Parts: sequence; C-alpha cells; structure tokens
Amino acid sequence: MFLLLPFDSLVVNLLGISITVLFTLLLVFIIVPAIFGVSFGIRKVYMKTLLKIFQWATLRIERGAKEKNHPLYKPYVNGIIAKEPTSLEEEIKEIRRSGSGKALDTPEFELSDIFYFCRKGIETIMDDEVTKRFSAEELESWNLLSRTNYNFQYISLRLTVLWGLGVLIRYCFLLPLRIALAFTGISLLVTGTTVVGYLPNGRCKDFLSKHVHLMCYRICVRALTAIITYHDRENRPRNGGICVANHTSPIDVIILASDGYYAMVGQIHGGLMGVIQRAMVKACPHVWFERSEVKDRHLVARRLTQHVQDKSKLPILIFPEGTCINNTSVMMFKKGSFEIGATVYPVAIKYDPQFGDAFWNSSKYGMVTYLLRMMTSWAIVCSVWYLPPMTRQPEEDAVQFANRVKSAIARQGGLVDLLWDGGLKREKVKDAFKEEQQKLYSKMIVGSHEDRSRS
Repeated sequence: MFLLLPFDSLVVNLLGISITVLFTLLLVFIIVPAIFGVSFGIRKVYMKTLLKIFQWATLRIERGAKEKNHPLYKPYVNGIIAKEPTSLEEEIKEIRRSGSGKALDTPEFELSDIFYFCRKGIETIMDDEVTKRFSAEELESWNLLSRTNYNFQYISLRLTVLWGLGVLIRYCFLLPLRIALAFTGISLLVTGTTVVGYLPNGRCKDFLSKHVHLMCYRICVRALTAIITYHDRENRPRNGGICVANHTSPIDVIILASDGYYAMVGQIHGGLMGVIQRAMVKACPHVWFERSEVKDRHLVARRLTQHVQDKSKLPILIFPEGTCINNTSVMMFKKGSFEIGATVYPVAIKYDPQFGDAFWNSSKYGMVTYLLRMMTSWAIVCSVWYLPPMTRQPEEDAVQFANRVKSAIARQGGLVDLLWDGGLKREKVKDAFKEEQQKLYSKMIVGSHEDRSRS
C-alpha cells in the first residue's frame, strides 16, 4: 500500500501541472485577447484546415459512390416544385384557356376552377414552404458531424477513422475547453455587472458597464469557437433606436452583443437565467417584463416607447419573428416594434452550416441538449451585415414598414423572404389565410359581374 504513494503523488503532480498549463493557455490565448477585443488568428487557421478536410471527405465520398453506383443525394435548395410568381386570376384564366382551347373570361363559376385549388393544395403538401423552415438546413457535403447524412455510405476505413477521430477531438478536447470558457464568461458577467451596479450613475459607470458586457460576451463567443465577420460597421445601431434582426438561434444575442452594446428585451426568468438578468439590469437599463405583462401589448409598447425616447439609453435589440427559423428564410415580422416610431437599424445574420448547425429547433431539443450540440460542433461561423437605418414613411402603416425592413434583411443575407407567420411552428393556420383566398376568388367573379353591368 505504501509503495503506491510515490506513484499517486506523481499522478497528482502531473494533473496539477496539466490544469495549470491549461488555464494559463486559456488566459493568454483566449481570455486576455477577448478583454482587449483582439485575435491571434488561430480560429481562422482552424476554419481553413477544417474546410480542406471537408473538401477531401466530400470528394472521397463522391468518388466512392461513383465506384459503387450509389446515387448521390442533392437537397432541393429552391424547393421541390418550380413555381412562377403568378396571381390567382392569371392561373385560373390559364386553366380555363387550356380546357376550352380558347381564351375565356366568363364571369360565372366554372367547374374547371376547382383544379386550381386542388393543385395548390397538393403543391402545399408536397412542398410545404413553412414546415421545412423549422428543420435543420440540409448540406450538399459531409461535415463529419453525423453519419446520417444522405450522401454517407461506408466508403473506406480512412473516412471512418477520420470521423472517429473527429468525435474524440470534439467531445474530449473541445467540449471541456468550451464549458470552461462559458463558465468563465458567465461568472465574470454576473460578478462584473453586480459590482458595476453599485457605482453611482454617470460616465464612469456607463464606460465600465459597456466594457464588462463586451468582454464577457466575447469570452462566451470564444466558448463556441465562433468566427464572425461584421460588415458595414458604420451602420451599427445608436442610442434611442431599435435594432431588429432575423432570428436563427438564442446565440444571436451573443453574436451581436460581442460587437455592440444593447438593451435587451425579454421575460423575467428564474434559476440561472434570472440571476444573470438581475445582475445585468443593475449595470444598465435592460427592459424585462413579468410573465403577466408580456401578453399586454399596450404595456409593452409603452415601456419600449419610453426607452427609445430617451436618447441617452442604449438601442433595444429585438427579434421580430418571435421564433427561430432555420437560417434559410425570414418570416413575418410582428408589427409591435414598428409602431413605436423610432429609428430602426436592420441587421442580417447568416450562418455557415458547414461547421455546425446554429438553428434551435425548440420543438425537438431542449435548451441543454441544444447547447450540448452547439458545443460539440466544429465551430459557429457567421456573417453579420449592419444595414442603413430606416424610418417609417408617412404613407406606411406598421405592417408595411415591417415588411420593408424584412425584405431588406432577406435581400442582404441571401435569405428567402416569406410572408408566413413563424407562429405556425406550433399553431394551426389561421382562418384569415383561408378567407383571403376565398375573397380573392370571390372578388374575381364579382368584379367581372360589375364590369359586365357597366358595359
């Protein structure tokens, strides 16, 4: 028994040295650069190396599939069914024309009109442009994160060994490192904002609060090995305005807050999130609502209006979609943020899914599972575009203004601009959508009767 003591002591010493070296490396290469907002370029080298590995693996899979006559799966980027942007009236007239052999413009109902609605219904079932926005974005190449990719078949021992090596690196090295960084960032955020909160209001408090937030968010960004490219920084949101962005993931907040200083808006939570919220609000004026207050639209609008009217307060960060979309599209913006009358600063966020899927499918994964998936991915790579500020025009209502901002974000981010409400993720289609189609068809028929009576 006593003969094992020297060996145990050696193991303990080696373990202590390893932990000391690890924390020293974290401090020198990650935490200190995060404090000063600099980078040594290690993450970019890491990303370029991964890209070369992915390209080699994809080429190997394609060559192996060709040798074994396996068909390669190619995702439908623009949808299964090719559709031309035509109106209901034009399509029904085309059906009538093809059925009768000549152009017909009769005002009465025709039995052939049913075929338009039947075809639309089948197309919607086959190529549902709403439901597929709430599933993971499909890739054309294999990123070594899963063996369920449509293209993956057993090709060679080297590919399988490479995948297994990737699992070991992600779970045994990257995951512990990222958890340590996340714990460090969150601890510093709670401690730093609590201490700053005791200072009297003034420039000193604002300066320290800003840099504490930036430092902690940058550490949290590095906990995800996030590689972010910011464009057009001269358009960054300013005090007294509202920053609106498309929403893919809960980490959208960290992505934006690591490059700017925002007032957050949200519901008050309990547990760890509640501790963070209470600490943050001591350092700067965030806008938190009780659960009972969130459903009161007038109260929410009044609180937001009071905030933006004070030009000394930080810009509010809002995600008007109200839910996470899978990085391919932008869905309907809720009009509440656009009724206030403040300057709106649009921001487009686009993730590169090759390195990891940032989309949070809240119907499938809980927050803990989602964070585990994020921390065991290769990296989070994204681009952020700050668009020029926009204001509501005199002839616009809130819905038109929201749609104009949404279109600008979709265009800049290369996303599909959809009019559907993201709430359809959990709810049934509202009767208003069905009634809208009925009104369009009715208007076509009734309008023709009116035209005929005038003639």
